[in-house]
Amino acid sequence: MDWKAKVDLFEQLRREHEFGVGTIAGVAAKFGVHRRMVRQALANALPPPRQYRQRAKPKLDAVLAFIDGVLEEDRRAPRKQRHTARRLHRRLLMEFPGVVVAESTVRNHVRERKRAMGLVLRETFVPQSYALGQEAQVDWYEAWADLGGDRTKVQVFAMRSMASGAAFHRAYLHATQQAFLEAHEAAFGYFGGVFRLLRYDNLTSAVRKILRGHRREETVRFVAFRSHWRFAAEFCTPGEGHEKGGIEGEVGYFRRNHLVPVPVAADLDALNMLLLAGCRADEARVLDGRHEAVGATMAMEREHLLRPVAEGFDLADVTFPVVDKLGCVTVKTNAYSVPAPAGSRVEARVHPLHVEIWQGGRRVARHERYHGRRQQVLDLEHYLDVLGHKPGALAGSRPLEQWRQAGRWLACHDELWARLQARHGKQDGTRAMVSVLMLGREFGEERLRAAIATVVSLGACDVAAVRYLLAEAGLHKMAPAAVDVGALARYDRPMPSVADYDMLLHSSPCAGTA
Repeated sequence: MDWKAKVDLFEQLRREHEFGVGTIAGVAAKFGVHRRMVRQALANALPPPRQYRQRAKPKLDAVLAFIDGVLEEDRRAPRKQRHTARRLHRRLLMEFPGVVVAESTVRNHVRERKRAMGLVLRETFVPQSYALGQEAQVDWYEAWADLGGDRTKVQVFAMRSMASGAAFHRAYLHATQQAFLEAHEAAFGYFGGVFRLLRYDNLTSAVRKILRGHRREETVRFVAFRSHWRFAAEFCTPGEGHEKGGIEGEVGYFRRNHLVPVPVAADLDALNMLLLAGCRADEARVLDGRHEAVGATMAMEREHLLRPVAEGFDLADVTFPVVDKLGCVTVKTNAYSVPAPAGSRVEARVHPLHVEIWQGGRRVARHERYHGRRQQVLDLEHYLDVLGHKPGALAGSRPLEQWRQAGRWLACHDELWARLQARHGKQDGTRAMVSVLMLGREFGEERLRAAIATVVSLGACDVAAVRYLLAEAGLHKMAPAAVDVGALARYDRPMPSVADYDMLLHSSPCAGTA
């Protein structure tokens, strides 16, 4: 009996008891119901909620241990990279193809378990309406990834179009200002244009100081970047995440669907390829209350965006340090080696992932950017000219130690160095090894490493042997082309035969005396 029919029955029972038979037993006998139901009707016009018995769930029981195990593992996972019921159901479909369990069943169980484990969090967002190309929201968020076998925390930049719902995500090791600006340009390329308004949290990459109300003292480079790309910026009230609820919801959705479980990639570039693939896959989504996919709306929005400028903004943070007596320049508190004389002034260009040193309009050094403090980042190649005059400093040098740690100095290098010292002595042998390393400037480090390995395998120990292997390809002469002799062909004669001389081997000995 459905709810409405039961309410109607309760009304009849109440009226019959008050205006008809007047007794509980008489009413029950007339309507063919139990006396308990008559008492319930007299107590309340609405039927009591139905009590359901706990039923067996054979399909859920088959995967119950797996679900509970995943939820238990989520306790140790990053808080924002835990499984949702939908993500769990999708994993069940892929990893347990023989078990068919409804998503609602999984959702109900996950809700109960998460409530019991204290993992249930609820947020409320106010729906908004946006014109095409008008506004996008920007934020950073943290995530974890297994890069090269190591669990690494990355900072992910996210920009979401508020009209189409399309979003762009890009990961960096550190949320520096250069990464912040570079990610903007990558996002503009993904969307095909520039939004008229970008809404931010109070990011240190853009905001230098929070003033009263919505006023902000912005960083100089961000103001220049904003002027270059011609967009306006607004900043949210500190601690009021609902003012940019679109990007907050996007971050949660993207993390749950593309960063759970923790992604595995060879390096940061490979991880960003995975994130871009996730962005493209999300273009097929149809948001609640809409009839077209995100990608279709994104294509229409492209016509309403500001056109990209012809040239990008110079993202590098430029300084002009002086080379110290250790052959280094200090950039962002860290020392980077440079092949320039001590006391000379150079130009340092800081990018999101690397640092470039320029002198006289030419790039003289390039290092991977280090984000620690007061560390030395050294390249042995920058000290080869000095080591040619001071060979004794090579063995205990810090640049050599960093080459070993980076895998740029192999066992074959040590073997060749030992042979050169055994042949020429410690000083001259080391000086010869420095001469070998200088060949990398001319032929490249990869080719030099292969040539050293070949020389060692052949048992040689000479600088000239290494140079010969490196220049070997240019020493081969081309095979001469065939020449058409034309009329001279009539002078061709067959090759003479010496078969008749074999008769002398079988003839009788010569008669006569000597």
